Amino acid sequence: MSEDAKGTAGSKDVASREREMLVDARKKGGLATLGTFVRLSGPGWLQSAITIGGGSLSNSLYLGVLVGFGCMWVQPLAMILGVVMLSAITYVTLSSEEPPLRAINQHVSPILGWGWLIASMMANVVWSLPQYALSAGALQQNLFPQFFGWENQAGIFGSIKGGTAAAAIIILSIAIFNVMLYNRGGKGTKIFETIIKCIIAAIVICFFGVIVKLSFVKDSGLNWGQVAAGLIPNFHHFTKPAAGVAAEIANVVPAFQSFWSNLVVGLQRDVMIGAASTAVGINMTFLLPYSIIRKGWDRDFRGLAIFDLATGLVIPFTIATGCVVMATASQFHTKPAAGFLGETDAQGQIIQPAKNLVGPYKGLMDKRITAGMTAEEKTAYSSLPEEEKAVRREAMPKADKRMAAMLVKRDSFNLGDSLAPLLGKGVSKYIFGLGVVAMTLNAATMLMLINGLCLCEMLGKPAKGVTQVIGSLIPAVGVLGAFFWNDAKMWLAVPTSVFCAALLPIAYIAFFLLMNQKKFMGDDMPSGLSRMVWNVLMTLSVLLTGALSLWALWDKGGFIGKNWIGVSETVGNFMGLGIFVGFGVLVAAVHFIRSAKRA
Repeated sequence: MSEDAKGTAGSKDVASREREMLVDARKKGGLATLGTFVRLSGPGWLQSAITIGGGSLSNSLYLGVLVGFGCMWVQPLAMILGVVMLSAITYVTLSSEEPPLRAINQHVSPILGWGWLIASMMANVVWSLPQYALSAGALQQNLFPQFFGWENQAGIFGSIKGGTAAAAIIILSIAIFNVMLYNRGGKGTKIFETIIKCIIAAIVICFFGVIVKLSFVKDSGLNWGQVAAGLIPNFHHFTKPAAGVAAEIANVVPAFQSFWSNLVVGLQRDVMIGAASTAVGINMTFLLPYSIIRKGWDRDFRGLAIFDLATGLVIPFTIATGCVVMATASQFHTKPAAGFLGETDAQGQIIQPAKNLVGPYKGLMDKRITAGMTAEEKTAYSSLPEEEKAVRREAMPKADKRMAAMLVKRDSFNLGDSLAPLLGKGVSKYIFGLGVVAMTLNAATMLMLINGLCLCEMLGKPAKGVTQVIGSLIPAVGVLGAFFWNDAKMWLAVPTSVFCAALLPIAYIAFFLLMNQKKFMGDDMPSGLSRMVWNVLMTLSVLLTGALSLWALWDKGGFIGKNWIGVSETVGNFMGLGIFVGFGVLVAAVHFIRSAKRA
Protein backbone atom coordinates (compact mmCIF):
# COMPACT_ATOMS: atom_id res chain seq x y z
CA MET A 1 0.00 0.00 0.00
CA SER A 2 1.32 3.47 -0.93
CA GLU A 3 2.02 6.10 1.71
CA ASP A 4 -0.87 8.17 0.35
CA ALA A 5 -3.22 5.22 0.59
CA LYS A 6 -2.07 4.49 4.13
CA GLY A 7 -2.70 8.11 5.09
CA THR A 8 -6.18 8.05 3.55
CA ALA A 9 -7.00 4.76 5.28
CA GLY A 10 -5.76 6.16 8.58
CA SER A 11 -7.96 9.24 8.21
CA LYS A 12 -10.98 7.05 7.46
CA ASP A 13 -10.34 4.88 10.51
CA VAL A 14 -10.11 7.95 12.74
CA ALA A 15 -13.24 9.43 11.15
CA SER A 16 -15.09 6.14 11.72
CA ARG A 17 -14.18 6.17 15.41
CA GLU A 18 -15.21 9.83 15.71
CA ARG A 19 -18.51 9.07 13.96
CA GLU A 20 -19.22 6.34 16.49
CA MET A 21 -18.43 8.77 19.31
CA LEU A 22 -20.92 11.28 17.87
CA VAL A 23 -23.65 8.64 17.50
CA ASP A 24 -23.14 7.42 21.08
CA ALA A 25 -23.11 10.98 22.43
CA ARG A 26 -26.34 11.91 20.65
CA LYS A 27 -28.05 8.93 22.25
CA LYS A 28 -26.96 10.19 25.70
CA GLY A 29 -28.30 13.72 25.20
CA GLY A 30 -27.25 17.31 24.67
CA LEU A 31 -24.53 17.60 27.31
CA ALA A 32 -22.79 14.44 26.10
CA THR A 33 -22.98 15.70 22.51
CA LEU A 34 -21.55 19.06 23.54
CA GLY A 35 -18.66 17.38 25.34
CA THR A 36 -17.90 15.23 22.31
CA PHE A 37 -18.02 18.28 20.03
CA VAL A 38 -15.46 20.00 22.26
CA ARG A 39 -13.23 16.93 22.24
CA LEU A 40 -13.35 16.44 18.46
CA SER A 41 -13.07 20.07 17.38
CA GLY A 42 -9.98 21.05 15.43
CA PRO A 43 -10.29 22.77 12.02
CA GLY A 44 -12.07 25.77 13.54
CA TRP A 45 -9.20 26.29 15.96
CA LEU A 46 -6.77 26.18 13.04
CA GLN A 47 -8.80 28.98 11.45
CA SER A 48 -8.58 30.89 14.71
CA ALA A 49 -4.82 30.39 14.82
CA ILE A 50 -4.35 32.21 11.54
CA THR A 51 -6.93 34.97 11.99
CA ILE A 52 -5.80 35.85 15.54
CA GLY A 53 -2.39 36.89 14.28
CA GLY A 54 -0.30 39.96 13.67
CA GLY A 55 -2.79 41.35 11.15
CA SER A 56 -5.75 41.27 13.50
CA LEU A 57 -3.67 42.58 16.40
CA SER A 58 -2.24 45.50 14.43
CA ASN A 59 -5.49 46.54 12.79
CA SER A 60 -7.24 46.32 16.16
CA LEU A 61 -4.59 48.54 17.73
CA TYR A 62 -4.89 51.21 15.02
CA LEU A 63 -8.69 51.03 15.00
CA GLY A 64 -8.58 52.05 18.64
CA VAL A 65 -6.00 54.77 18.00
CA LEU A 66 -7.80 56.37 15.06
CA VAL A 67 -11.49 55.78 15.70
CA GLY A 68 -11.66 54.96 19.39
CA PHE A 69 -14.62 52.79 20.38
CA GLY A 70 -16.53 53.81 17.24
CA CYS A 71 -15.39 50.83 15.15
CA MET A 72 -16.03 48.01 17.60
CA TRP A 73 -18.48 46.71 14.98
CA VAL A 74 -16.04 46.25 12.08
CA GLN A 75 -14.37 42.97 12.99
CA PRO A 76 -17.44 41.18 14.44
CA LEU A 77 -19.48 42.07 11.33
CA ALA A 78 -16.67 40.94 9.01
CA MET A 79 -16.33 37.73 11.02
CA ILE A 80 -20.08 37.00 10.88
CA LEU A 81 -20.16 37.43 7.09
CA GLY A 82 -16.93 35.47 6.77
CA VAL A 83 -18.26 32.59 8.84
CA VAL A 84 -21.31 32.48 6.58
CA MET A 85 -18.98 31.73 3.68
CA LEU A 86 -16.82 29.37 5.73
CA SER A 87 -19.99 27.50 6.73
CA ALA A 88 -20.95 27.31 3.06
CA ILE A 89 -17.47 26.00 2.21
CA THR A 90 -17.84 23.42 4.98
CA TYR A 91 -21.27 22.38 3.75
CA VAL A 92 -20.07 22.02 0.15
CA THR A 93 -16.95 20.08 1.13
CA LEU A 94 -18.68 17.69 3.54
CA SER A 95 -21.56 17.08 1.14
CA SER A 96 -19.48 16.39 -1.97
CA GLU A 97 -16.35 14.88 -0.38
CA GLU A 98 -14.50 16.20 -3.43
CA PRO A 99 -11.38 18.42 -3.28
CA PRO A 100 -12.63 22.01 -3.69
CA LEU A 101 -10.07 23.06 -6.32
CA ARG A 102 -11.09 20.24 -8.60
CA ALA A 103 -14.77 20.98 -7.96
CA ILE A 104 -14.42 24.69 -8.80
CA ASN A 105 -12.34 24.01 -11.90
CA GLN A 106 -14.76 21.40 -13.25
CA HIS A 107 -18.11 22.83 -12.21
CA VAL A 108 -17.61 26.62 -12.05
CA SER A 109 -14.51 28.05 -13.72
CA PRO A 110 -10.81 27.13 -13.83
CA ILE A 111 -10.05 30.86 -13.76
CA LEU A 112 -11.74 31.14 -10.37
CA GLY A 113 -10.21 27.87 -9.16
CA TRP A 114 -6.62 28.65 -10.06
CA GLY A 115 -7.15 32.29 -9.11
CA TRP A 116 -8.28 31.11 -5.67
CA LEU A 117 -5.21 28.92 -5.19
CA ILE A 118 -2.68 31.47 -6.49
CA ALA A 119 -4.27 34.31 -4.51
CA SER A 120 -4.11 32.15 -1.36
CA MET A 121 -0.40 31.54 -1.91
CA MET A 122 0.18 35.25 -2.49
CA ALA A 123 -1.68 36.05 0.74
CA ASN A 124 0.43 33.52 2.65
CA VAL A 125 3.66 35.23 1.61
CA VAL A 126 2.41 38.81 2.01
CA TRP A 127 0.87 38.19 5.43
CA SER A 128 4.03 36.47 6.62
CA LEU A 129 5.93 39.76 6.43
CA PRO A 130 4.37 41.40 9.51
CA GLN A 131 4.41 38.23 11.64
CA TYR A 132 8.19 38.07 12.02
CA ALA A 133 8.54 41.84 12.29
CA LEU A 134 5.97 41.94 15.09
CA SER A 135 7.31 38.93 16.98
CA ALA A 136 10.90 40.17 16.80
CA GLY A 137 9.71 43.58 17.99
CA ALA A 138 7.85 42.05 20.94
CA LEU A 139 10.84 39.95 21.99
CA GLN A 140 13.12 43.00 21.79
CA GLN A 141 10.79 45.69 23.13
CA ASN A 142 8.59 43.90 25.65
CA LEU A 143 10.06 40.63 26.82
CA PHE A 144 13.87 40.40 26.54
CA PRO A 145 15.41 43.79 25.58
CA GLN A 146 18.63 43.00 27.47
CA PHE A 147 18.97 39.71 25.60
CA PHE A 148 18.02 40.73 22.04
CA GLY A 149 18.89 44.41 22.29
CA TRP A 150 16.69 47.46 21.90
CA GLU A 151 17.24 51.20 21.36
CA ASN A 152 20.79 51.80 22.61
CA GLN A 153 21.24 48.34 24.16
CA ALA A 154 23.05 45.91 21.86
CA GLY A 155 22.18 42.72 23.76
CA ILE A 156 24.25 39.54 23.60
CA PHE A 157 24.24 39.43 19.79
CA GLY A 158 26.51 42.44 19.41
CA SER A 159 24.03 44.79 17.74
CA ILE A 160 20.35 45.57 17.57
CA LYS A 161 20.19 44.14 14.03
CA GLY A 162 21.85 40.97 15.32
CA GLY A 163 19.21 40.73 18.04
CA THR A 164 16.45 41.28 15.48
CA ALA A 165 17.88 38.50 13.32
CA ALA A 166 18.10 36.12 16.27
CA ALA A 167 14.54 36.88 17.43
CA ALA A 168 13.07 36.43 13.96
CA ILE A 169 14.97 33.18 13.34
CA ILE A 170 13.84 31.75 16.69
CA ILE A 171 10.19 32.38 15.76
CA LEU A 172 10.80 30.93 12.29
CA SER A 173 12.39 27.80 13.77
CA ILE A 174 9.49 27.21 16.15
CA ALA A 175 7.00 27.73 13.31
CA ILE A 176 8.85 25.20 11.13
CA PHE A 177 8.86 22.67 13.99
CA ASN A 178 5.11 23.10 14.47
CA VAL A 179 4.43 22.62 10.76
CA MET A 180 6.53 19.46 10.64
CA LEU A 181 4.61 18.15 13.65
CA TYR A 182 1.31 18.69 11.84
CA ASN A 183 2.63 17.17 8.61
CA ARG A 184 3.39 13.91 10.39
CA GLY A 185 -0.34 13.30 10.75
CA GLY A 186 -1.93 11.02 13.33
CA LYS A 187 -0.82 11.85 16.87
CA GLY A 188 1.36 14.67 15.54
CA THR A 189 -1.69 16.43 14.17
CA LYS A 190 -3.58 15.95 17.42
CA ILE A 191 -0.64 17.32 19.44
CA PHE A 192 -0.39 20.27 17.08
CA GLU A 193 -4.10 21.05 17.41
CA THR A 194 -3.82 20.85 21.21
CA ILE A 195 -0.88 23.26 21.18
CA ILE A 196 -2.87 25.66 19.00
CA LYS A 197 -5.84 25.54 21.37
CA CYS A 198 -3.62 26.27 24.36
CA ILE A 199 -1.90 29.20 22.67
CA ILE A 200 -5.21 30.72 21.56
CA ALA A 201 -6.59 30.31 25.08
CA ALA A 202 -3.50 32.09 26.43
CA ILE A 203 -3.96 34.95 23.94
CA VAL A 204 -7.60 35.44 24.89
CA ILE A 205 -6.81 35.27 28.62
CA CYS A 206 -4.00 37.83 28.24
CA PHE A 207 -6.08 40.48 26.51
CA PHE A 208 -9.30 39.74 28.37
CA GLY A 209 -7.37 40.07 31.63
CA VAL A 210 -6.24 43.57 30.61
CA ILE A 211 -9.83 44.70 30.07
CA VAL A 212 -11.03 43.16 33.34
CA LYS A 213 -8.26 45.00 35.17
CA LEU A 214 -9.02 48.29 33.43
CA SER A 215 -12.70 47.94 34.34
CA PHE A 216 -11.80 48.26 38.01
CA VAL A 217 -9.31 51.12 37.62
CA LYS A 218 -10.61 54.65 38.11
CA ASP A 219 -10.03 57.04 35.19
CA SER A 220 -8.74 54.21 32.97
CA GLY A 221 -10.48 55.70 29.94
CA LEU A 222 -12.58 52.56 29.39
CA ASN A 223 -16.16 53.69 28.74
CA TRP A 224 -18.60 50.79 28.46
CA GLY A 225 -21.36 53.03 27.13
CA GLN A 226 -19.15 54.04 24.22
CA VAL A 227 -18.15 50.42 23.72
CA ALA A 228 -21.82 49.43 23.34
CA ALA A 229 -22.47 52.33 20.96
CA GLY A 230 -19.43 51.30 18.90
CA LEU A 231 -21.01 47.93 18.15
CA ILE A 232 -23.60 49.68 15.95
CA PRO A 233 -22.29 49.89 12.34
CA ASN A 234 -21.34 53.42 11.24
CA PHE A 235 -19.97 53.67 7.70
CA HIS A 236 -19.26 57.41 7.98
CA HIS A 237 -15.75 56.58 9.13
CA PHE A 238 -14.92 55.59 5.55
CA THR A 239 -15.33 59.23 4.51
CA LYS A 240 -15.11 61.37 7.67
CA PRO A 241 -12.72 61.56 10.63
CA ALA A 242 -13.94 60.15 13.93
CA ALA A 243 -15.77 62.75 16.02
CA GLY A 244 -12.99 63.17 18.58
CA VAL A 245 -10.31 63.60 15.91
CA ALA A 246 -12.55 65.98 13.93
CA ALA A 247 -12.79 68.20 17.02
CA GLU A 248 -8.99 68.32 17.17
CA ILE A 249 -8.74 69.14 13.45
CA ALA A 250 -11.08 72.08 14.01
CA ASN A 251 -8.33 73.71 16.11
CA VAL A 252 -5.91 73.71 13.15
CA VAL A 253 -5.49 76.74 10.88
CA PRO A 254 -8.41 76.48 8.37
CA ALA A 255 -6.10 76.34 5.34
CA PHE A 256 -4.62 73.04 6.58
CA GLN A 257 -7.68 71.35 8.05
CA SER A 258 -8.26 69.48 4.79
CA PHE A 259 -4.70 68.12 4.93
CA TRP A 260 -5.22 66.53 8.33
CA SER A 261 -8.76 65.42 7.49
CA ASN A 262 -7.68 63.65 4.28
CA LEU A 263 -4.74 62.05 6.07
CA VAL A 264 -6.92 60.74 8.90
CA VAL A 265 -9.66 59.44 6.59
CA GLY A 266 -7.08 57.62 4.47
CA LEU A 267 -5.61 55.96 7.56
CA GLN A 268 -9.05 55.09 8.93
CA ARG A 269 -10.10 53.56 5.64
CA ASP A 270 -6.96 51.44 5.38
CA VAL A 271 -7.32 50.16 8.92
CA MET A 272 -11.04 49.39 8.54
CA ILE A 273 -10.47 47.51 5.29
CA GLY A 274 -7.46 45.75 6.81
CA ALA A 275 -9.43 44.80 9.93
CA ALA A 276 -12.25 43.38 7.81
CA SER A 277 -9.88 41.41 5.59
CA THR A 278 -8.01 39.85 8.52
CA ALA A 279 -11.23 38.53 10.06
CA VAL A 280 -11.47 35.91 7.30
CA GLY A 281 -8.70 35.91 4.71
CA ILE A 282 -8.67 34.14 1.36
CA ASN A 283 -6.03 31.69 2.61
CA MET A 284 -8.40 30.67 5.41
CA THR A 285 -10.94 29.62 2.77
CA PHE A 286 -8.28 27.26 1.41
CA LEU A 287 -7.19 25.82 4.75
CA LEU A 288 -10.68 24.96 6.01
CA PRO A 289 -11.85 22.47 3.36
CA TYR A 290 -8.51 20.70 3.14
CA SER A 291 -8.13 20.40 6.91
CA ILE A 292 -11.61 18.85 7.00
CA ILE A 293 -10.70 16.45 4.17
CA ARG A 294 -7.50 15.52 6.01
CA LYS A 295 -9.55 14.54 9.07
CA GLY A 296 -11.79 12.30 6.94
CA TRP A 297 -15.01 14.11 7.88
CA ASP A 298 -18.13 13.83 5.72
CA ARG A 299 -21.80 14.90 5.81
CA ASP A 300 -22.27 13.21 9.21
CA PHE A 301 -19.98 15.85 10.71
CA ARG A 302 -21.86 18.97 9.56
CA GLY A 303 -23.13 19.84 13.04
CA LEU A 304 -19.69 19.34 14.57
CA ALA A 305 -18.10 21.51 11.86
CA ILE A 306 -20.46 24.43 12.52
CA PHE A 307 -19.92 24.14 16.30
CA ASP A 308 -16.18 24.01 15.64
CA LEU A 309 -16.27 27.29 13.68
CA ALA A 310 -18.36 29.01 16.34
CA THR A 311 -16.30 27.99 19.36
CA GLY A 312 -12.88 27.73 17.77
CA LEU A 313 -13.02 30.81 15.56
CA VAL A 314 -15.79 33.31 16.27
CA ILE A 315 -15.62 33.48 20.06
CA PRO A 316 -11.81 33.71 20.51
CA PHE A 317 -11.44 36.19 17.63
CA THR A 318 -14.21 38.47 18.85
CA ILE A 319 -12.90 38.56 22.42
CA ALA A 320 -9.23 39.02 21.51
CA THR A 321 -9.70 41.76 18.88
CA GLY A 322 -12.39 43.53 20.87
CA CYS A 323 -10.16 43.70 23.93
CA VAL A 324 -7.26 45.15 21.93
CA VAL A 325 -9.53 47.83 20.40
CA MET A 326 -10.87 48.75 23.84
CA ALA A 327 -7.40 48.91 25.40
CA THR A 328 -5.93 51.11 22.65
CA ALA A 329 -9.01 53.32 22.42
CA SER A 330 -8.89 53.97 26.16
CA GLN A 331 -5.20 54.90 26.10
CA PHE A 332 -4.44 56.41 22.69
CA HIS A 333 -7.52 57.83 20.95
CA THR A 334 -7.18 61.65 20.64
CA LYS A 335 -4.30 61.49 23.13
CA PRO A 336 -0.93 62.82 21.91
CA ALA A 337 2.07 60.61 22.46
CA ALA A 338 3.92 61.93 25.49
CA GLY A 339 7.02 64.07 25.04
CA PHE A 340 6.26 66.00 21.85
CA LEU A 341 4.37 68.93 23.39
CA GLY A 342 6.76 69.88 26.18
CA GLU A 343 4.96 67.97 28.94
CA THR A 344 6.54 67.58 32.37
CA ASP A 345 6.31 64.80 34.92
CA ALA A 346 5.37 65.03 38.61
CA GLN A 347 8.89 66.22 39.46
CA GLY A 348 8.76 68.98 36.85
CA GLN A 349 11.17 67.22 34.49
CA ILE A 350 10.47 67.46 30.76
CA ILE A 351 9.18 64.12 29.45
CA GLN A 352 11.22 62.64 26.61
CA PRO A 353 9.26 60.98 23.78
CA ALA A 354 9.62 57.26 23.12
CA LYS A 355 12.58 56.89 20.76
CA ASN A 356 10.67 54.71 18.29
CA LEU A 357 8.12 57.51 17.79
CA VAL A 358 10.54 60.36 17.07
CA GLY A 359 11.17 59.49 13.42
CA PRO A 360 7.49 58.96 12.53
CA TYR A 361 6.56 62.20 14.33
CA LYS A 362 9.12 64.15 12.30
CA GLY A 363 7.77 62.53 9.15
CA LEU A 364 4.23 63.69 9.90
CA MET A 365 5.41 67.20 10.66
CA ASP A 366 7.39 67.30 7.42
CA LYS A 367 4.28 66.24 5.49
CA ARG A 368 2.35 69.06 7.13
CA ILE A 369 5.08 71.61 6.38
CA THR A 370 5.27 70.61 2.70
CA ALA A 371 1.50 70.42 2.23
CA GLY A 372 0.56 72.77 -0.60
CA MET A 373 4.15 73.18 -1.80
CA THR A 374 5.15 72.65 -5.42
CA ALA A 375 7.33 69.69 -6.35
CA GLU A 376 10.37 71.97 -6.54
CA GLU A 377 9.67 73.44 -3.12
CA LYS A 378 9.27 69.97 -1.61
CA THR A 379 12.59 68.91 -3.11
CA ALA A 380 14.26 72.00 -1.71
CA TYR A 381 12.84 71.32 1.76
CA SER A 382 13.95 67.68 1.72
CA SER A 383 17.52 68.80 1.00
CA LEU A 384 17.66 71.13 4.02
CA PRO A 385 19.96 70.18 6.92
CA GLU A 386 18.20 68.38 9.77
CA GLU A 387 18.91 71.31 12.10
CA GLU A 388 17.00 73.69 9.85
CA LYS A 389 14.11 71.24 9.50
CA ALA A 390 13.98 70.99 13.29
CA VAL A 391 13.64 74.78 13.54
CA ARG A 392 10.80 74.72 11.01
CA ARG A 393 9.02 71.97 12.92
CA GLU A 394 9.39 73.77 16.22
CA ALA A 395 7.87 76.92 14.69
CA MET A 396 4.70 75.10 13.64
CA PRO A 397 1.43 75.88 15.48
CA LYS A 398 0.77 73.78 18.56
CA ALA A 399 -2.45 72.39 17.03
CA ASP A 400 -0.44 70.81 14.19
CA LYS A 401 2.11 69.40 16.62
CA ARG A 402 -0.74 67.94 18.65
CA MET A 403 -2.23 66.31 15.55
CA ALA A 404 1.11 64.74 14.62
CA ALA A 405 1.63 63.48 18.19
CA MET A 406 -1.89 61.98 18.15
CA LEU A 407 -1.46 60.16 14.84
CA VAL A 408 2.11 58.92 15.24
CA LYS A 409 2.14 55.14 14.75
CA ARG A 410 2.60 53.35 18.05
CA ASP A 411 3.84 49.80 18.61
CA SER A 412 2.67 47.19 21.11
CA PHE A 413 5.25 48.16 23.71
CA ASN A 414 3.99 51.78 23.60
CA LEU A 415 0.61 50.43 24.63
CA GLY A 416 2.26 48.39 27.35
CA ASP A 417 4.03 51.51 28.64
CA SER A 418 0.81 53.55 28.59
CA LEU A 419 -0.93 50.90 30.69
CA ALA A 420 1.93 50.62 33.20
CA PRO A 421 0.49 53.18 35.66
CA LEU A 422 -2.82 51.31 35.63
CA LEU A 423 -1.75 47.67 35.55
CA GLY A 424 1.79 47.80 36.88
CA LYS A 425 4.88 48.12 34.73
CA GLY A 426 5.82 44.45 34.74
CA VAL A 427 2.30 43.19 34.06
CA SER A 428 1.59 45.55 31.16
CA LYS A 429 4.98 44.97 29.58
CA TYR A 430 4.94 41.20 29.65
CA ILE A 431 1.25 40.55 29.05
CA PHE A 432 1.32 42.38 25.73
CA GLY A 433 4.66 40.89 24.78
CA LEU A 434 3.40 37.37 25.38
CA GLY A 435 0.16 38.09 23.56
CA VAL A 436 1.95 39.47 20.49
CA VAL A 437 4.44 36.59 20.29
CA ALA A 438 1.68 33.99 20.68
CA MET A 439 -0.46 35.60 17.98
CA THR A 440 2.34 36.04 15.47
CA LEU A 441 3.81 32.58 16.07
CA ASN A 442 0.40 31.00 15.49
CA ALA A 443 -0.14 32.96 12.30
CA ALA A 444 3.37 32.30 10.95
CA THR A 445 2.88 28.58 11.54
CA MET A 446 -0.50 28.46 9.84
CA LEU A 447 0.65 30.49 6.82
CA MET A 448 3.41 27.96 6.24
CA LEU A 449 1.00 25.07 6.71
CA ILE A 450 -1.52 26.50 4.22
CA ASN A 451 1.14 27.18 1.64
CA GLY A 452 2.32 23.58 1.82
CA LEU A 453 -1.24 22.42 1.14
CA CYS A 454 -1.54 24.92 -1.74
CA LEU A 455 1.63 23.72 -3.49
CA CYS A 456 0.62 20.06 -3.13
CA GLU A 457 -2.79 20.79 -4.63
CA MET A 458 -1.25 22.87 -7.43
CA LEU A 459 1.07 20.00 -8.43
CA GLY A 460 -1.49 17.27 -7.82
CA LYS A 461 0.61 15.72 -5.06
CA PRO A 462 -0.56 14.22 -1.74
CA ALA A 463 -0.37 16.66 1.19
CA LYS A 464 2.84 15.21 2.61
CA GLY A 465 6.49 14.64 1.83
CA VAL A 466 9.01 16.86 0.09
CA THR A 467 6.43 18.85 -1.87
CA GLN A 468 4.60 19.93 1.25
CA VAL A 469 7.88 20.81 3.01
CA ILE A 470 8.97 23.00 0.08
CA GLY A 471 5.57 24.69 -0.06
CA SER A 472 5.62 25.28 3.70
CA LEU A 473 9.02 26.94 3.53
CA ILE A 474 8.07 29.48 0.83
CA PRO A 475 6.39 31.92 3.30
CA ALA A 476 9.61 31.84 5.35
CA VAL A 477 10.74 34.75 3.15
CA GLY A 478 8.45 36.79 5.40
CA VAL A 479 11.29 36.80 7.93
CA LEU A 480 12.74 39.63 5.81
CA GLY A 481 9.97 41.87 7.13
CA ALA A 482 11.85 42.03 10.42
CA PHE A 483 14.88 43.55 8.68
CA PHE A 484 13.59 45.89 5.99
CA TRP A 485 10.59 47.55 7.63
CA ASN A 486 11.67 50.74 9.38
CA ASP A 487 8.27 52.16 10.36
CA ALA A 488 6.30 50.95 13.38
CA LYS A 489 6.45 47.15 13.30
CA MET A 490 2.71 46.84 13.77
CA TRP A 491 1.85 49.16 10.88
CA LEU A 492 3.33 46.70 8.35
CA ALA A 493 0.26 44.51 8.88
CA VAL A 494 -2.09 47.28 7.67
CA PRO A 495 -0.94 47.67 4.03
CA THR A 496 -0.49 43.90 3.70
CA SER A 497 -4.06 43.39 4.95
CA VAL A 498 -5.41 45.94 2.46
CA PHE A 499 -3.64 44.07 -0.35
CA CYS A 500 -5.17 40.76 0.73
CA ALA A 501 -8.64 42.34 0.97
CA ALA A 502 -8.57 42.75 -2.82
CA LEU A 503 -8.21 38.97 -3.25
CA LEU A 504 -11.00 37.68 -0.99
CA PRO A 505 -13.96 37.95 -3.44
CA ILE A 506 -12.33 35.28 -5.65
CA ALA A 507 -13.03 32.60 -3.03
CA TYR A 508 -16.45 33.89 -2.03
CA ILE A 509 -17.74 34.05 -5.60
CA ALA A 510 -16.35 30.58 -6.40
CA PHE A 511 -18.12 28.88 -3.49
CA PHE A 512 -21.31 30.92 -3.94
CA LEU A 513 -21.57 29.55 -7.49
CA LEU A 514 -20.58 26.05 -6.38
CA MET A 515 -23.28 25.98 -3.69
CA ASN A 516 -25.88 26.81 -6.37
CA GLN A 517 -24.56 24.27 -8.92
CA LYS A 518 -27.26 21.58 -9.09
CA LYS A 519 -25.16 19.25 -11.23
CA PHE A 520 -22.44 19.28 -8.58
CA MET A 521 -24.46 19.41 -5.35
CA GLY A 522 -27.25 17.06 -6.43
CA ASP A 523 -29.71 16.28 -3.63
CA ASP A 524 -27.48 18.08 -1.13
CA MET A 525 -28.13 21.48 -2.71
CA PRO A 526 -30.30 23.50 -0.29
CA SER A 527 -33.87 24.10 -1.40
CA GLY A 528 -36.86 26.18 -0.42
CA LEU A 529 -36.47 28.51 2.57
CA SER A 530 -33.05 27.04 3.41
CA ARG A 531 -31.70 27.94 -0.03
CA MET A 532 -33.14 31.44 0.19
CA VAL A 533 -31.48 32.06 3.58
CA TRP A 534 -28.16 30.69 2.36
CA ASN A 535 -28.23 32.85 -0.77
CA VAL A 536 -29.24 36.04 1.05
CA LEU A 537 -26.42 35.64 3.56
CA MET A 538 -23.86 34.63 0.93
CA THR A 539 -24.90 37.52 -1.32
CA LEU A 540 -24.31 39.98 1.53
CA SER A 541 -20.86 38.50 2.08
CA VAL A 542 -19.99 38.63 -1.63
CA LEU A 543 -21.24 42.21 -2.03
CA LEU A 544 -19.37 43.50 1.04
CA THR A 545 -16.07 41.83 0.13
CA GLY A 546 -16.52 42.95 -3.48
CA ALA A 547 -16.99 46.56 -2.35
CA LEU A 548 -13.89 46.36 -0.14
CA SER A 549 -11.90 44.85 -2.98
CA LEU A 550 -12.99 47.59 -5.40
CA TRP A 551 -12.15 50.29 -2.89
CA ALA A 552 -8.73 48.76 -2.15
CA LEU A 553 -7.87 48.40 -5.85
CA TRP A 554 -9.11 51.89 -6.70
CA ASP A 555 -7.39 53.61 -3.77
CA LYS A 556 -4.09 51.72 -3.91
CA GLY A 557 -4.03 51.77 -7.70
CA GLY A 558 -3.98 55.55 -7.50
CA PHE A 559 -1.22 55.48 -4.91
CA ILE A 560 0.92 53.07 -6.95
CA GLY A 561 0.32 54.97 -10.16
CA LYS A 562 1.27 58.30 -8.62
CA ASN A 563 4.25 57.19 -6.55
CA TRP A 564 5.70 54.15 -8.32
CA ILE A 565 5.00 54.18 -12.07
CA GLY A 566 4.74 57.89 -12.75
CA VAL A 567 1.15 58.23 -13.96
CA SER A 568 -1.52 60.48 -12.47
CA GLU A 569 -3.48 59.32 -9.44
CA THR A 570 -6.68 59.14 -11.51
CA VAL A 571 -5.05 56.94 -14.15
CA GLY A 572 -3.75 54.72 -11.35
CA ASN A 573 -7.27 54.51 -9.87
CA PHE A 574 -8.66 53.22 -13.16
CA MET A 575 -5.76 50.80 -13.55
CA GLY A 576 -6.71 49.26 -10.20
CA LEU A 577 -10.36 49.13 -11.21
CA GLY A 578 -9.34 47.58 -14.53
CA ILE A 579 -7.79 44.62 -12.69
CA PHE A 580 -11.13 43.88 -11.00
CA VAL A 581 -13.18 44.30 -14.20
CA GLY A 582 -10.66 42.42 -16.34
CA PHE A 583 -10.67 39.43 -14.02
CA GLY A 584 -14.48 39.37 -14.05
CA VAL A 585 -14.59 39.54 -17.85
CA LEU A 586 -12.07 36.70 -18.11
CA VAL A 587 -14.11 34.50 -15.76
CA ALA A 588 -17.31 35.20 -17.72
CA ALA A 589 -15.61 34.59 -21.09
CA VAL A 590 -14.23 31.20 -20.03
CA HIS A 591 -17.62 30.24 -18.59
CA PHE A 592 -19.46 31.00 -21.83
CA ILE A 593 -16.83 29.24 -23.95
CA ARG A 594 -17.09 26.10 -21.83
CA SER A 595 -20.89 26.25 -21.86
CA ALA A 596 -20.87 26.52 -25.67
CA LYS A 597 -18.58 23.49 -25.99
CA ARG A 598 -20.80 21.41 -23.71
CA ALA A 599 -23.85 22.34 -25.77
